[in-house]
Amino acid sequence: MRRFAWVIGAALPLVWTAPVLAEDVVIRIEAKRGAEAAAQTAAAWGAQFPDVVTFPAGSDWVAIALGPMPREAAAVRLEQLKAENKVPGDSFLSPAEGRELTRIGAADSPAAPADAAPAAGSASTFPQDAETAAPEPAVGDLAGEDAPAPEPAAAPAVEPAAEPAPEPVAEPAPAQFFLRLDSSPDRAKAEELLETWRQTLPEAGLWTLPNGRSAVAFGPMDEVTGKAWLRALRNAGAVPKDAFLSPGEDMGEIAIIGAKPDLGAPPAEDAAPVPMPPLEQIQRALRWAGHYQGAIDGKDGPMTQKAIAEEIVRLRASPDTATAMAELIRRREAWRAEMGLTPLQDAHTGLMLPAPMDRLQFDRAERALSIYGPKDGSGAALILFSQPGGQQEMLDIAGLVTALGWVPAPERKVERGSVMLDGRNQTHIGHAEGRVVDGRVQGFVLIWPISDPEDQVRLAAEISDNLSRFAPGAGEAQPEVPAIAPAAAAQN
Repeated sequence: MRRFAWVIGAALPLVWTAPVLAEDVVIRIEAKRGAEAAAQTAAAWGAQFPDVVTFPAGSDWVAIALGPMPREAAAVRLEQLKAENKVPGDSFLSPAEGRELTRIGAADSPAAPADAAPAAGSASTFPQDAETAAPEPAVGDLAGEDAPAPEPAAAPAVEPAAEPAPEPVAEPAPAQFFLRLDSSPDRAKAEELLETWRQTLPEAGLWTLPNGRSAVAFGPMDEVTGKAWLRALRNAGAVPKDAFLSPGEDMGEIAIIGAKPDLGAPPAEDAAPVPMPPLEQIQRALRWAGHYQGAIDGKDGPMTQKAIAEEIVRLRASPDTATAMAELIRRREAWRAEMGLTPLQDAHTGLMLPAPMDRLQFDRAERALSIYGPKDGSGAALILFSQPGGQQEMLDIAGLVTALGWVPAPERKVERGSVMLDGRNQTHIGHAEGRVVDGRVQGFVLIWPISDPEDQVRLAAEISDNLSRFAPGAGEAQPEVPAIAPAAAAQN
């Protein structure tokens, strides 16, 4: 035993004289049960930090962390992040060695610090433009004579040190605010509230307030933007009447991280007001967006006001009504151009409407019907109909549309003077509308691929709002022209 003790003792100096390696750690900020939940949460953290990692934490739990980094740097960073309420208050340091770290949304290896000293003997230790070759021998060396004594080198001129330029003073960042939506003293109940709120405001997060309550909040944002959007959200009924704006320093600690919402800024105080677009254009744009089912009458009724308020929240372009509606109209016009909508005047029915003619081609006319089939395999079709009649004739055409499978298994909405059918199957969406106008039944059937439901809704709204008669149909009797014009007869 003495021999082994001497050997161990003799080896101790060798151990302690080796350089001590710095320990890498990670900052543990959260853990989630299940890979899918962890991936979603880690992605949210990744939007704020470039060095988010995950690793197994046992029993189906996945830990979310920042790093790895040296322990000293991690301790300083953790203290700063807690002070700024950017990570939960119970975040802690954990060794990185032995972990199966998975990087989230960043490079696989951290960048080396910019101010790191170069390694001894590396090329960067010396100036890159310095001459490293030995000086050429003097003339005396070459001739076998003594070399002449070198003249003393002139001392370099010393230039006066330039005055250091003053460092620019950074303006302080604007104070951050959060929109408080809901709260509960029970953490489990608060998490249920958060899940509900995320259905309409997916960026919402959960905070532990200084008084211990859990609060659902939406932010951050500056105060001016927050006040404007709070007003807009209240008008749309998207937040409770008692929702309020809270400074970031009053929010306590992050419990479940959210995301910064992308909200359009309100107009500047000194900016010229944006003119309100005509209400008829607004109603058409709202119908195109699928959020207005009222009449296109240019009247500022409660249905129009409600649709405008709700669209401002959905669009998030600006809390200002005129600015938001102008943006919605611009998007509708861009979509019309993208879809290639052109005016279609159908001579057989006498109807005119906007239609995507690059996806349709005329097929045939049958009695009251004018049929346009798919072009180049687009899967789209359009049927126009027009004939004399009233309510019963309109219902007869609706039955024909159903029997031919143009609108499969439809939901019917029948009113006096109008009918609407909607249905779909595995291949297409069908939509039909018919109206009784001046003793005639007229309307359309739109067939659209099942893979593009958004454009189907928008296109059906465009056709419905713009369908009109430009001439009698080809099969209709033309009114006789009197031999003598009424004006001329009156003069005689």
